[in-house]
Formats: sequence, structure tokens, C-alpha cells
Amino acid sequence: MHWELKKSTYPWSSTIDYRKNPEKYQVGKGEQGVLICEPYKSEILPHWRFKNPEIAEKSAKEIFNLFKKYLNRKDFVGADMARKYLQMGYTRARRYANHKGGKKYDPLLGTELPLNVKDPDKEESARLFYRMWKKAESDFLYSKMKRSWKERYG
Repeated sequence: MHWELKKSTYPWSSTIDYRKNPEKYQVGKGEQGVLICEPYKSEILPHWRFKNPEIAEKSAKEIFNLFKKYLNRKDFVGADMARKYLQMGYTRARRYANHKGGKKYDPLLGTELPLNVKDPDKEESARLFYRMWKKAESDFLYSKMKRSWKERYG
């Protein structure tokens, strides 16, 4: 799919303040919007790191704490964005565990590169993020807010 086509159907814009205009936020699939949705990107991204298990554990805990703060403020958009960063911590750490330098595709051929020798630090970083991501996803208040949000805004 060409970027132009993706861009024209992409529901988020970096020019929207989603705290002031939460009704414009769409849950989407997976990690969609995670690097666009402001002011949450600026609040969460600085904490997002997965270089090694120690850094990943600190990062996942900080982001989970932000997730809980957003929930306590009844800020579903913030909570969902924090959940997405936890998910992205898992997926990116997995990619780096499987592919040297995180490069999954050959830029010239567009084909997937073979798996490398596993990186145990990145595997553990992925596990740490995965646990926190699933903990966030299974939070009762978050689940309730997500259902309500989808019913109201799609």
C-alpha cells in the first residue's frame, strides 16, 4: 500500500490536540496513532525505552503508571495511548530480538530478512513490556471505558 493512500485514510492528525478534542480520537488497531496523537505522544514517548531489561522494566513501569494516572483522570485517550506504547515496547523489542538492528525487511527487495540469532536482552525486554501491556489491557476500568468509547465514537 502506498503511503499516499494510507495517509488519506489515516484517522489521526498531528495538528489536533486530542486532550482538547477527545471525540476525534479513534481506538484503531494495534499501535495506530502512537507517534501522532498529541499531547500524549510528548508525555509518553520520552519514557519509552527497551535497550536492555533494566531499562525496559523501568520504562514499562513508568508508562503503566501514566496509564493508571490517565484512568484516574477518566482520560480514556491517554490511557489507550499508554497501552499502545506498552504494546509497541513489546513489538519493537521482539523485532530487535529477531532482526539485527531491527531491520525486518530488505530495503531493496522488500522481502523479509531471515531471523538472526536471538538477542536475550531484547527477548527479556519484550517479555517485560508484554506483561505490562496485558495488565493494562485487562484492567477493568480501562475495558469498560474502551467499550463505552467504541460505542460512542467508533
